[in-house]
Amino acid sequence: MSSRRTFAIISHPDAGKTTLTEKLLLQGGAIHLAGEVKARGQARRARSDWMKIEQQRGISVTSSVMTFERANPDGSTITFNLLDTPGHEDFSEDTYRTLTAVDSAIMVIDAAKGIEPQTRKLFEVCRLRSVPIITFINKVDREGRACFDLLDEVADVLALDVAPMSWPVGMGGLFQGALDLATGKISRPEGDSREFLGKVEDAGALPPEVAEELELAQAGYPEFDLEAYRGGDLTPVYFGSALKNFGVAALIEAIAAFAPPPRPQPADGGEISPDRDEVTGFVFKVQANMDPQHRDRIAFMRLVSGTFKRGMKLTPSGLGKPIAVHSPILFFAQDREIADSAEPGDIIGIPNHGTLRVGDTLSERNDVRFTGLPNFAPEILRRVALKDPTKTKQLRKALDDLSEEGVIQVFYPEIGSQWIVGVVGQLQLEVLISRLEAEYKVEAVLEGSPFDTARWLKGSDQALKDFADFNKMNLARDRDGDPVFMARSAWDVGYQQERNPDLTFSATKER
Repeated sequence: MSSRRTFAIISHPDAGKTTLTEKLLLQGGAIHLAGEVKARGQARRARSDWMKIEQQRGISVTSSVMTFERANPDGSTITFNLLDTPGHEDFSEDTYRTLTAVDSAIMVIDAAKGIEPQTRKLFEVCRLRSVPIITFINKVDREGRACFDLLDEVADVLALDVAPMSWPVGMGGLFQGALDLATGKISRPEGDSREFLGKVEDAGALPPEVAEELELAQAGYPEFDLEAYRGGDLTPVYFGSALKNFGVAALIEAIAAFAPPPRPQPADGGEISPDRDEVTGFVFKVQANMDPQHRDRIAFMRLVSGTFKRGMKLTPSGLGKPIAVHSPILFFAQDREIADSAEPGDIIGIPNHGTLRVGDTLSERNDVRFTGLPNFAPEILRRVALKDPTKTKQLRKALDDLSEEGVIQVFYPEIGSQWIVGVVGQLQLEVLISRLEAEYKVEAVLEGSPFDTARWLKGSDQALKDFADFNKMNLARDRDGDPVFMARSAWDVGYQQERNPDLTFSATKER
């Protein structure tokens, strides 16, 4: 079985995702002291939050990658590829693309808040990708909701069976540790000076209220089933406290023991197995300016099959001619090192100057096309106006770069000079303005747009021409040059669909 475990961490803001990421790295041996991945000083932040607006707002708005290894008791090693995702629902499209590159996910829930509305959207994204989920209920050492309420909520929102793997002994101020349901041992938080309860031989050793809860939980919830978990029908649930480094060791053990190894990936001609000899992979993310000093551009590639060697020639599907990958990168957030080789499940970065784009397949023979990385119709549309009209060229470059990353979508109207940006949520617009100024030295403002949404048009040349003759004011091109209908309302979309049955008005576009 493969020694790779490629997984994402998903949560809403403030659930403790950044702290949990740090503690997983600590448990995995990637760092040696808690706090080592945080900057001490005015801007305390995780190393995975490198962008200016992330430091200012204390949130993650981009996906980052961290690769680390851990030794097993038998002397072998296991490699973890951890993908940290944006915690805000406004970046659910970026989260969706990240989930195409992982084989499992950890969902982090705040024990006091439960599943918040924006977290439900992230759950739905997981379910769309059929990604196996391990649930980590964090902050159980603080005042929180009842365990049963939390478990029932997880089961209801995910439409999955839940299998509790541990059980808190007291919560909030009474918290003394948690019972491992597999071993019967109670562990306590790091630095807790209260009496250690040791191994529980029978329910009588537990506080009465805990024993009663435990009996109900064991009777009311199914036992863990590996096949059901990997099939996306069940989620194992762990209780813990990332801040106190409690429950994290059990979580990383669960990832090593239960999380699936690299899985087959969907392609035009059928699934591609990780056992295939030919090297194949796909680009699920492009990030510009991770190093502002060098104006770099990194394509993140998930290796699907074969053993990649530094210097290999691979053909991107969007280019048609091979490129030599001389400087592949392994990541620890924004830190990096050259990778001499990579195996299925690994994430490598490929420096390039716009050659590689999200959705590109890379392969040795150029006979594979991976699928499942769409653009989604934007929910907010705004016009972009420059404060300095002489910087039109810089603005075009910036919008192209940022749309390639998935921060925004950009549309160029057939009539009119003001370009339109589309986003899923308001925070993306704040990121856009911040990055335009910080990375491209372009000052711009966003103005209202007469359009409410956009649909990609598909059909014969004649059908598209006929439509354009009557709807020129409502037509634009995306950054690929594909035609887009800019709609003033959902009713407008339905009306045009009725009048033009030979055209398809699509809310998604395969990248």
